[in-house]
Amino acid sequence: MTWDEMVPLLRQGTLETLQMTVWSTLFTALGGILLGVLLVLTDRGGLLPAPPVNQVLGVIVNIGRSLPFVILMMAIIPFTRALVGTSIGTQAAIVPLTLSAIPFYARLVETALREVDPGVVAAAQAMGASRVQIVGKVLLREARPGLVAGLTVTVVALISYSAMAGAIGGGGLGDLAIRYGYQRFETGMMLAILVLLIALVQLVQSLGDLAVRRLTHK
Repeated sequence: MTWDEMVPLLRQGTLETLQMTVWSTLFTALGGILLGVLLVLTDRGGLLPAPPVNQVLGVIVNIGRSLPFVILMMAIIPFTRALVGTSIGTQAAIVPLTLSAIPFYARLVETALREVDPGVVAAAQAMGASRVQIVGKVLLREARPGLVAGLTVTVVALISYSAMAGAIGGGGLGDLAIRYGYQRFETGMMLAILVLLIALVQLVQSLGDLAVRRLTHK
């Protein structure tokens, strides 16, 4: 395969990978932060202590983190088809990507929130702040460096997972690697895909590290 033939395919595959990663990151950030906050609030000594609820949430998160992505992706095919109308393609891949990443990020959110100085929370309570205000203006604000660092790790994992999605027709660079690099033994295509994936990961990690440094110094 010539370079001129590879370029359009690589461009399309990269765009599909970015689409999967961006949308799944957005949904993961929303779901992971919500779930992580609930884990902290409902724990013993939290702002809304509810140990039974906390245990149920913990089990759900642990189950989600223990399932290999490829198995999860195949197991929820009926759900994916019902949700987006198809089980193949870029839109379909966003569903298992999100479901696999939310529990992972939720634990990172929980860890970041637990590292917030309890004295700051106590001071906010003494000043009469509501639970919503404490969560939004104290916990989440103080934990921003940890939240961003955790999201960076999650995005890198999502890029890797998006490549696996190509195994069942999820599109993106993973699909190109399967069709051309594995099935047709196109070594040049495989090397180009590897370079693009490495470049994406390096870019995400660099931007995440920069954001963490800036938030830490504020």
